Amino acid sequence: MVKAASLNEWTMLQCFGHRLHLAVENAVKKDGRINRTAGVCKKLVGHFSQLEAQKELNLPSHFLITECQTRWGSRQMMISRILEQQKALSQVLSVDKKLRHLIPNWQDIDVLESVSKSLGPLLEFTDALSGEDYVSVSYVKPVLHLFNSSMLLMREEDTDLSKKLKKEMRDYLNEKYEDEDTQKLLDMASCLDPRFKMDFIAADSKPQVKARVTSDMPGDCSCKLQH
Repeated sequence: MVKAASLNEWTMLQCFGHRLHLAVENAVKKDGRINRTAGVCKKLVGHFSQLEAQKELNLPSHFLITECQTRWGSRQMMISRILEQQKALSQVLSVDKKLRHLIPNWQDIDVLESVSKSLGPLLEFTDALSGEDYVSVSYVKPVLHLFNSSMLLMREEDTDLSKKLKKEMRDYLNEKYEDEDTQKLLDMASCLDPRFKMDFIAADSKPQVKARVTSDMPGDCSCKLQH
């Protein structure tokens, strides 16, 4: 596929879901606190299947989730579930002296909450933009806009770790899609999608996009683009 794209001078566009996975992994690996706390979580998960304490504390009867190294979302789901069941886990572990060391301390909880807040909202995009049965390239430009303007925007109430993760992920993704050929491809894809049209295309690029759409269309067709 890479050779065919090179010979035909086509613009290569990597799967957005995979790019997002790499953005998350790149951000996470730069902070040792996250890997250490994730290790605590995996040891914790290894000791439980289901907890009777859930019923006593009126918590959802959910199993803990094990992390899969090849899917960043599984780590996020593991963290989210541990935060949900934190009280039940602490209650059970505190009874056995041999297991008390598995109880996440307050520093661990702070890290888990920061990671969950930063990564949780991104979880649905990995699968949504990496499907094989439908076209998703027109979503890339709008999603990048959403990440930059809202989901990965640093907020005053964010912890330093949350801000760091958001910045690392945002910078990584923007860098991977900033080259001119990729931007032209994404602009065309969004323009031709009736849900987006020209909404996410920079003002100074709109004339060129319109001209290219017109020139690429068959001679017996006409196109009316809205601003």
